[in-house]
Amino acid sequence: MARSNDEIRGFLVQVGDERVLLPNATVAELLSRVPVQPVADTPHWMPGKIEWQGWQVPLFSMVDLGGFGHEPVTANSKIVVLKTLSGSGTMPYIGLMTRSFPRLITVPRDGLLADASEESLPEGVQMRVLLGDEAALLPDLEMIERLVAEAIAQPA
Repeated sequence: MARSNDEIRGFLVQVGDERVLLPNATVAELLSRVPVQPVADTPHWMPGKIEWQGWQVPLFSMVDLGGFGHEPVTANSKIVVLKTLSGSGTMPYIGLMTRSFPRLITVPRDGLLADASEESLPEGVQMRVLLGDEAALLPDLEMIERLVAEAIAQPA
C-alpha cells in the first residue's frame, strides 16, 4: 500500500523526560546491549563510542547535551545509530543514547505543529513541536553532528 505524501514517518525517542522526533530516513539501526568504549577528554554529553559494522561510532546523550539531566551508560542503554547529514567519509554515523526502544510513528503533515511557547531552546534542539496531544523536540542534527565532530577532533 502506497503512503500518502501528506504523511511523515519518524521515530519518537524517549530521552529523559522529553521525546525527540527523528526522521525515519536518518535512522540506520536500533541497538541494545552494545559495549560502550569511553573516550578520554570529551564533553560530558559524549559518553564514548561503539563499534558498529566496522565503524567507530561516537555516542551522544541528548539528555546531557540539552541540559535535561544526566544519563549514564548502563547495560540496558539502547543506541539509535543515525546517518550523518554531511555524508562525511570519516564520520558517517553518530549514536544517540536512550533508555528504551524508539516508537515508529506516522504523522500527518497537518498534525505537526510548531510549539513556540519557549523563548530559548535547549542545546541541540531546533524546535519543539506538537504531535496531536504529544510534545516532542526536533533535534538540530547538523549542530549535533558538528559538536560531535569537534569533540572527537580535539587533541588528547
